[in-house]
Amino acid sequence: MRKLLDASMRVFGERGFQAARVDDIVRAARTSHGTFYLYFANKEDLLRALAVECAHEMHALADALGPIGPDAAGYAELRRFLDAFFLTYRRYGPVIRASMEGHIEDREATSLEVGAFTAIATALSVRMQEAGAPADHASVSALMAMLERAAYFLLSRRLDFDTDTTLDTLTLIVHRGFFAAPAVLTATA
Repeated sequence: MRKLLDASMRVFGERGFQAARVDDIVRAARTSHGTFYLYFANKEDLLRALAVECAHEMHALADALGPIGPDAAGYAELRRFLDAFFLTYRRYGPVIRASMEGHIEDREATSLEVGAFTAIATALSVRMQEAGAPADHASVSALMAMLERAAYFLLSRRLDFDTDTTLDTLTLIVHRGFFAAPAVLTATA
């Protein structure tokens, strides 16, 4: 089953959900149609399973978010979180894209996905409040939109940016702009 799930993400990423065929997924997984239909009724069923898996990972990210103060330790925690967020988004990008395009018609899976992004937004909001930064709906929505669009842009354009530089830049922008960090961090800050 894992081989089919992983292969489908590669195929969805390369061809898009609509153009992907069960035959493409089976070939990429190096398995048979019978094995596919043992686990999934169709490719929509497989996409639903991936969406549920993605939602669980996003919830785990939200649960693992530690304090993000305006100091160096807060910067480090934010960078760790953003790294995990972008890695998860990269892994499940084709699933997230298919969901945004309306290909997941299962209410439970859609609810889990919305709940996962809401959990991340809520966790960030709590950490913003703890840091003494504004955490109103507009600020949190802007932060989530920026993170999601940055992740989508990096994934969909398949840009060859240096990962550390990109992560450092985004962390700095978010830390200063949303967590009230000073322009220059010192070792004692």
